[in-house]
Amino acid sequence: MGRLVTLTGVGGVGKTRLALGVADASRKAFPDGTWLVDLGAVRDPSAVTIAVMGALRVPDQGAGPLLDQLTGRLARHRALIVLDNCEHLIDSSAQLAKALLSACPELCILATSRRTLGITGEHVFTVPPLSVPDEALDLLRDRATAIRPDFRIACADRARAVRLCADLDGLPLAIELAASRLRTLTVEQLVDRLEDRFALLTGGCRTTQPRQRTLRGMIEWSYELCTPAEQLLWRRLSVFAGGFTLDAAEHVCAAEGIGRHQVVDLLDRLVGQSVVMTCEHEGPLRYRLLQTIREYGRARLTESGEEQAQLRRHRDFFLTLAERYASDWFGPTQAQALDRLRIEHANLKLALEYGNLAHPAAPETGRAESSTPERHRPEHLAPDPADTQAALRLAVALRFHWCANGFLGEGRRQFDRLLVAAPEPTPVRTRALWAAAWVAILQGDLTTADRWLDEAEELNEHLGEPSDRPYLLGFRGASEAFHGRMTEALSLYERALAAHEAAGDEAAGLFWLFLMIIAQAHLGDPRADETGRRARQTATALEERMFGAYAMWALGGVLWTRGADDEARALTRAALENLRGFNDYVGTTKALEVFSWIAASDGEHEQAAKLQGALQALSRDNGANPRCPLSTLGSRRAHYWEAVIAALGPDGYEKALAEGGRHDSPARAISLALDTATATADDTADDTGQEAPALIAPSPLSRRELEVAELVATGMTNRQVASALSLSPRTADRHVQNILGKLDFGSRAQIAAWWVESRPPRVSA
Repeated sequence: MGRLVTLTGVGGVGKTRLALGVADASRKAFPDGTWLVDLGAVRDPSAVTIAVMGALRVPDQGAGPLLDQLTGRLARHRALIVLDNCEHLIDSSAQLAKALLSACPELCILATSRRTLGITGEHVFTVPPLSVPDEALDLLRDRATAIRPDFRIACADRARAVRLCADLDGLPLAIELAASRLRTLTVEQLVDRLEDRFALLTGGCRTTQPRQRTLRGMIEWSYELCTPAEQLLWRRLSVFAGGFTLDAAEHVCAAEGIGRHQVVDLLDRLVGQSVVMTCEHEGPLRYRLLQTIREYGRARLTESGEEQAQLRRHRDFFLTLAERYASDWFGPTQAQALDRLRIEHANLKLALEYGNLAHPAAPETGRAESSTPERHRPEHLAPDPADTQAALRLAVALRFHWCANGFLGEGRRQFDRLLVAAPEPTPVRTRALWAAAWVAILQGDLTTADRWLDEAEELNEHLGEPSDRPYLLGFRGASEAFHGRMTEALSLYERALAAHEAAGDEAAGLFWLFLMIIAQAHLGDPRADETGRRARQTATALEERMFGAYAMWALGGVLWTRGADDEARALTRAALENLRGFNDYVGTTKALEVFSWIAASDGEHEQAAKLQGALQALSRDNGANPRCPLSTLGSRRAHYWEAVIAALGPDGYEKALAEGGRHDSPARAISLALDTATATADDTADDTGQEAPALIAPSPLSRRELEVAELVATGMTNRQVASALSLSPRTADRHVQNILGKLDFGSRAQIAAWWVESRPPRVSA
């Protein structure tokens, strides 16, 4: 039809469901992906681009305009973006859609909104309600049967059921809410009660559309039929942005009126009543409220006077979660921690805003209007210092999320804002200053980083907090390295490492060991080998993956410059394997760079050129400091790249670069490096030594991963997969994470859909 299609219609008519169905049916037409961007929880118009980047996992790394980063990535993609729930952000959604479609010639957008976007080229489809009786009655029957398997619509009840669907205007959400009541009511009782309910609505606002009055009445009636405890949980759940887990609901919603042990039962009841929906995702089950239901609950929460207390509990939960992940960072759960933080990004942003939301203040003449995104905030706000300090703590605890999860730009914006909002000379400010300096260094803003480090050092001298000293020394060393002063940098890294060891915190010293390898390699220091092996040993003992991988590719680069190509290849390959499951653009780029040198020196000219293409794509996207000293290892490169170009010829070289450039995410680039011609025997043969059956189309998955994918598609949990294949649970978890990473998926349901569509022949165990 067109590159921009907008599905319009009243709330609850099924716009989102239709959009998801269209996206799923269109996957073959969009080889670079179909992506859902839910704008329902976004309140700040300036955050629409950020929401799209987050959903597409485009790294927010650079200091440049976000739209340039996004269009730079999508300009090379044939993809479909579903912009869901645009109506409250109609202008910013329209501007973004126009910019994306202009800059990205093969991109298509499917929007859902109660209002049209109103831009040139928009095709509008008004989603009609379900036909009565056929479609509406089928939905009523399906939903009722799901909660009461013995439910049947008897002949005597059919006319009443048809009238019920007609009274509900064929709105799917209203029908689902009504069906949930058939657990305890007959069809006749349900019809009678709803007729009484809608009679009360006839005196409502005359400008409100009849179907909107119907949906509002249905939601109000569903709310009133809930027990007081269920109503209370509904209200409290409305503070979550972008979904929640059971543990989050228990911590945030258990307070006066609801015991923690009651939450799971109440939540189950709300799921049964179609108030709360479940979400497919690898890991703990997630829940969400449909936007219309969330808005209703939030309005009721505001009326109750409990909103600020609930927002505070929400903030405290995510602060505790982030600080736990930060304190346990140097261990085996890094990928899972980053995945959870990435999923919770909308909740984390809301928690960071709490200091701006909580406390009313007298209006000031000429005061600028707050940009706080929440709809129900007080008109005039004055942050409490305790809340801004808590927000600073949260920003610091999220430092790995900012720097290793693709949210560098968001981290910078938060630190810029919070360091101004919380000027008090506290230990928290010291930590925020050095964490902010790390972000600024990675962005290449060394002037700001040095200024923040200067202030942090002065504050630390005044407060005398010893735990900050290693970070102040180490990040000052990083700044010196980026300035090109490697001798000074190495000395500072060594002092930072010694300070950690003196405090008994050898795990945190792993990061400085990695940077020491780089500095020593630059200086020709023969200790680089010893430092690299020490870093590997430390990472192995801790079961730490990310910085251990950094140390391996850095040591691989050192060994390659000395001609130890085989050991360098093994180390760098292991580094890339360790980086699977992370969305780490910078670390993957550097490991891939070393791997491409090795491929070139081993005569793998086409593979080396493809890797170079992937490197260029990742470097364009990561937006981090182009002066990063990690790029200057090795003096053998020029000779081998000349050999690559000579072997392939200019046209062949450009073709290989273009093919490699399609692998423009960490998962795809790692797959290119490890899962093509260089795959191991275990990846390509079964236990008898026979080659695995060929797939209909090339698969990025290894033999074992195909086996795991098939079992996941049957509905098995990771533990069941482990049992079926005689694997350890941790190995099964790793395989599933690898599959998600290689296929660039976010849920087990996507694996199952991919398996059904691809239908590879069964691989023998």
